[in-house]
Amino acid sequence: MDKLTVSMIQMKVTNQVEENVQTAIKLIYEAAKSNPDVVVLPENFHMMGRKTEFFEAAETIDGPTLTTFKSIAMELNLYIVAGTMNLRVEGQEKLKNTCCVINPQGEIQDVYEKLHTFNAQIAGRNISGSKVEEAGDKIVVTSIKGVPVGLSVCFDLRFPEMYRILALKGAKVILVPAIFMLHTGKDHWEILLRARAIENQVYVVAPATFGQFPPHNEWSYGRSMAVDPWGIVIAQASDQTSIITVDLDLNLVEDVRKRVPTLTQRRPDVYTW
Repeated sequence: MDKLTVSMIQMKVTNQVEENVQTAIKLIYEAAKSNPDVVVLPENFHMMGRKTEFFEAAETIDGPTLTTFKSIAMELNLYIVAGTMNLRVEGQEKLKNTCCVINPQGEIQDVYEKLHTFNAQIAGRNISGSKVEEAGDKIVVTSIKGVPVGLSVCFDLRFPEMYRILALKGAKVILVPAIFMLHTGKDHWEILLRARAIENQVYVVAPATFGQFPPHNEWSYGRSMAVDPWGIVIAQASDQTSIITVDLDLNLVEDVRKRVPTLTQRRPDVYTW
């Protein structure tokens, strides 16, 4: 396959699940008018709020939201990557920040659980994602219309070894659904996305939330973005609810890898320590 058409959805999120889900559904139908192969939602499109609200709102993988998305994927004959939802898993105390890939047959064909929970000190506040989420432990490459697509989420972007493994596993496109904060986004978002694309000679596709979000009315950065394997930003959202549809020329991946063959010149024999 020479081309993959991707629609990124950028949206605000609130602590009202029904409002968020209906917004996501409306935007999926709107995106479908551009005839994409896949529509990708941002991280936590389902809900943002306090720890107690996350646990109260948590669904299971066979819950109403993903069941609805399965039907929509079949109806529209496209893939839906359900950004992330904090899902409840039987027998586990904490939730899993989960990215589900739904195929046009209405099946959840792959699941990625965010490897790196967001624990940091930003804007004078301690953020402890690990109080809500249990980190995943598997690196996942899925297939969308036969194209190997790596899965990652937001804070994962700061761990380049994960992206290198995705590339070595064959990924030509890596998705990064995110809710990136304004304080870090303005300085790091574009740089990190472009770096991961250049290092691994892949497309990086990153749909994000924008605007203020609960519970502290902090600002998310937005600027959903697609970067090509040369590191050029080929699409970017402005500061509003947006659908950005972009054609990814997969021949460019092979062309860049031939011109600057870094992946084949790795020296894993001397990288151990």
